[in-house]
Amino acid sequence: MYGFDSTFWLKLLHLLLILTVYFVLMISFNAIMRRWLGVEKRKAFSHNHVNDKHKKIDWSIRWFFIAMMVIGGFINVTRIPREPYLLLQPWFLLVVLIFVTETVRAVMEKGYAKNPNAYVFTVYQLIFTLILLILLYTTDFFGIL
Repeated sequence: MYGFDSTFWLKLLHLLLILTVYFVLMISFNAIMRRWLGVEKRKAFSHNHVNDKHKKIDWSIRWFFIAMMVIGGFINVTRIPREPYLLLQPWFLLVVLIFVTETVRAVMEKGYAKNPNAYVFTVYQLIFTLILLILLYTTDFFGIL
């Protein structure tokens, strides 16, 4: 049978709605926490490294995870009849990458940032993001997937 399932468009609409709510929650949380802690807004889609040491560590982590995604892709392709390894799935590696890079950012901000509340903002942001992602994953996007 060709074409879409009869519920495809409804599921897509629900998924877009949940993603919109997710991004609105993240933007609102970040704005409130920035104002409350007196932290400057970071540039969108920028790395915002604290210093050169942070930049080197961050890029080392990124290259490691890129290599893990490539290796994981090759390993999981060979396991096609069976279940792929969860720890090598790209979406799982991306979540771990976010957690590791933001943890490194918080540590570097604690030691080197001009604003003493910068690391607190990063930690709160990381915790909030992980709670939302775990909520979405454990509920299968609230039953959509």
